Amino acid sequence: MPLSVDERWDLIDRISKQTVEFGAYKHTLKDAIAELTVKPLTGLPVAIAVIYGFWSFFCDFAGTLFTDGFMVKLFDEHWLPWLQSVFPGGLGNPFYALMVDAGHIENGVLVASDNCFEAFGVLTSGLFVVFGVVLWAILAFYLMFALLEDIGYLPRLAVLVDTVLHKIGLHGYAIVPTFLALGCNIPGVTATRTLETRKQRFLMITLLSVFVPCGAQIGIMQDLVPEMMGWIFLTLAIGYLGFGFILNKIVPGKSPEIIMDVPPYRMPVMKNIVSKLWIRTSKFLLVAVPFVLLGCVIVGIMYLPQVGAMDWLATVLGPFLMSWFGVPGETVSPLIAGFLRKDLAVGMLGGLMEQGIMTTFQVFTSVVLLCIYFPCLATFALMIKEEKWKEFIGSIASLVVMVLVYGGLIHVVGIMLGVA
Repeated sequence: MPLSVDERWDLIDRISKQTVEFGAYKHTLKDAIAELTVKPLTGLPVAIAVIYGFWSFFCDFAGTLFTDGFMVKLFDEHWLPWLQSVFPGGLGNPFYALMVDAGHIENGVLVASDNCFEAFGVLTSGLFVVFGVVLWAILAFYLMFALLEDIGYLPRLAVLVDTVLHKIGLHGYAIVPTFLALGCNIPGVTATRTLETRKQRFLMITLLSVFVPCGAQIGIMQDLVPEMMGWIFLTLAIGYLGFGFILNKIVPGKSPEIIMDVPPYRMPVMKNIVSKLWIRTSKFLLVAVPFVLLGCVIVGIMYLPQVGAMDWLATVLGPFLMSWFGVPGETVSPLIAGFLRKDLAVGMLGGLMEQGIMTTFQVFTSVVLLCIYFPCLATFALMIKEEKWKEFIGSIASLVVMVLVYGGLIHVVGIMLGVA
């Protein structure tokens, strides 16, 4: 027999008396920390300290301990020389150049490479980028992200940045797709599904695909140009907020207020951490390895003297790159490779740096251009899936405009400072 409204409330009252205990509230240390980390005055210094600790662990674990301390020595001192000695063909052979070492010209003579960044081979540069640099960068990033997620800090960070992100049409929870994209753009774009409106999803996907480098790319940049990392991230952050503000004014639609639960701090569960780390890292490697190796093959074929495609593209596009962005024509090949994998493309810049082709400011400009000029192929494919065709065209059009405008502005700033 159905209960009346009064009978339902009586039943609720009886159940609550049997299950709810009332007592004096005790303010614990955990409660005090939770309050301090969500208030701007105390929360912002804590956020800066957390991000600094996050970055320090990332650099020390991925860059110093594994990549520089072990993998560089393994690949450059053992793997590369061994392949150069046993692989059939030798310098000048097209198949050898594609798989092991394309070599480089010194005083008119083709000489062998002494490191994997210069070699450009599928079995050298390709494997070194994935297993020598990227794997450890991704492990470090997702380990720290999983810890912050399990502890309950990310919702507090979302509350802290909510006011700033509202200026660009987003709300605080957009910090989660942004952080995920710093590991890999693909889960970052996927996480935009949690945003409420089409406008917010369009803004987030567009900004992620332009101004947020993935963990693999960051790992390569940290290995190649550690002294420039602060300037690179500052430049990307200015672009993220500046163009986000402009897009928010142009793109129609609503940007609702943030409504979210801020859970209490909890001890992380090791089983959860390991599970998240395995799922995210394995999925990344399934995407990264094929595209990096494919990128090496495509770029290697275009570099072959018998094909001559890269020299032709450098001749055609070189004047525009030099006049508009202030970078040499040799950056054409990394830009092409960047469409397949950004980490591979930044690694190719390392080879150009070793050859002394670029100045310091040109290296800085080239790295920023690789970050912003186009999403990698996997992210590009996901954008097609996640956006309606009008939104997708809008994202690509916005991307082209932002690259031309921002890249040109960086060149102008370099000229004004006398370093371009």
